[in-house]
Amino acid sequence: MFGLFKKKPKEKQPPQIQDLNGKPIKAGDRVTSLRYELGACKVVLEGLEYFYESEEKEGERISYVKMVDAITENQKVLLLTEADA
Repeated sequence: MFGLFKKKPKEKQPPQIQDLNGKPIKAGDRVTSLRYELGACKVVLEGLEYFYESEEKEGERISYVKMVDAITENQKVLLLTEADA
């Protein structure tokens, strides 16, 4: 009515991703890849998309979309803790 109650457009947010055990993953975390033989990876957020950059293979970078587990819809990675490092 008169434009007083217009909906504000929502800002797009990056997706919420979780490792195979259901732990949330955010940019900057270190994970172990269970696919593509990447080994230990660092999670990088570029725009609205996450990438896994391999620390063991120079220049290897995989999108989070390729790491989705079909059954659980979580990522095929395991979150590394400080004790694992």
